[in-house]
Amino acid sequence: MGTKGTTYLGIDGGGTRCRARIEDENGKLLGAANSGPASTRVGFEKAWQSIMQATEAAAAQAGLMREDFARMHAGIGLAGFGRRGAAAALNDIAHPFASVMFVSDGLAACLGAHSGADGAIVVAGTGSVGVGLIAGREIRLAGYGFPVSDEGSGADIGLQVVRLALRAADCRSELTPLLSEVLDAFDRDPYQAVAWSEEARATDYAAFAPIVMRHANQGDPVGRRIVERAADAIGDLLDLFLARGIERLSLVGGLADAIAPWLTPDLRARLRHPDADAAGGALLLARGRLDVPKQDTDREQASKFSIQ
Repeated sequence: MGTKGTTYLGIDGGGTRCRARIEDENGKLLGAANSGPASTRVGFEKAWQSIMQATEAAAAQAGLMREDFARMHAGIGLAGFGRRGAAAALNDIAHPFASVMFVSDGLAACLGAHSGADGAIVVAGTGSVGVGLIAGREIRLAGYGFPVSDEGSGADIGLQVVRLALRAADCRSELTPLLSEVLDAFDRDPYQAVAWSEEARATDYAAFAPIVMRHANQGDPVGRRIVERAADAIGDLLDLFLARGIERLSLVGGLADAIAPWLTPDLRARLRHPDADAAGGALLLARGRLDVPKQDTDREQASKFSIQ
């Protein structure tokens, strides 16, 4: 069918899936679709393939043709964008769009959560990271990747419970209902768990997080300790943003609703529902302008931008 109008594409590229959303000049949703992982950790070529697969599916839903991409402005948020060489590699990719803006998925989520205004988010999902914006400056905390970082994340929760399950298998600690269920996943064979761990990725560990949350909410002592530790890690990031003078705080990600009740009452009271998601933040970028200079050595990225 095709169209001659200008359109806008928002991409939320994560380690589990890539989401694409296309809107017209008036903000009307034209099409949306998902594809596979688009984190830079799966490789730039594979990440770009996922981006284009999701975009093409959303465009088909919108009745757009490939030639319409030349009138489409794209904002793309990608997990792992902060890796060395990622920005240069992505900006070298030949693309079919009128313009493209790449940022981290965390920055896209922060822009979406607070509609481009000053504020901060903590992502609690497969991984974890804190991203804040104040006076046009981006502040990024943690999020270096599992297993060296991402405290309080689903992957971190999974790692803790597998480790404790192995301790219980050796009778070095109490075998609670939670740890019994985790051991059942490995047929009660610690060496099966070890073989699994040699190939397991963050998403594999994170699959245990809902089990831990369920048992914690049922009073399992080990589950409670793991979740309390995760909530402390998430709460520490929120506190650091408050200390920097950022008042608008949101908790986002697949574990956000599950972790929130375990935060301290004062932090829970400060949380506000995000205005939009990461794809919405990416759409703000597609409609506006973001000028990102080199990262500071202290990792507080001085990202100067203006949303128009």
